[in-house]
Amino acid sequence: MKITVSGKNMDVTDALRNTVEKKLNKLEKYFNEDVEVNATVSVEKNRHIFEVTIPFTKNILRAEEITDDMYASIDRSVDILERQIRKHKTKLQKRFHNGDTIRFENVSLLQEEDDEPKIVKTKKFAMKPMDEEEAVLQMELIGHSFFVFRNAETNEVNVVYKRKDGDYGLIEPEF
Repeated sequence: MKITVSGKNMDVTDALRNTVEKKLNKLEKYFNEDVEVNATVSVEKNRHIFEVTIPFTKNILRAEEITDDMYASIDRSVDILERQIRKHKTKLQKRFHNGDTIRFENVSLLQEEDDEPKIVKTKKFAMKPMDEEEAVLQMELIGHSFFVFRNAETNEVNVVYKRKDGDYGLIEPEF
């Protein structure tokens, strides 16, 4: 594995870099040697953020954790990645029913036999013009994590969504 550790709003110390590499090297048994791992450590006020991205074949494994302690963020992120890897690996083993252990270096051969994801459901609904606050209320009423609506001010289609931190986001088109 080729691990790249970078820092935002902070310097990456040797001790921190060694810890990140040590923890991420535990995942090496699942991958071949040329997998590139990108890790980013950052600090915002008293929040320690650790992000990891592992691109391979047609998939991307990603984990992000925010805690008061950087080392706790690293541990939790590695746990999340291990869960994702086990879940993905189990899916592949069940799909091909041969019971052999799968390493991700062989995944590209297996996935070529697989069909591409396809749209299985289409939904149509009327969009009445509304403002962002009303869209958030509608989203909460139906219990979804996002809501598509026509913005009353701009008359364009927008999306509001619930963020991990509990706040809301707004997606507006740009032409």
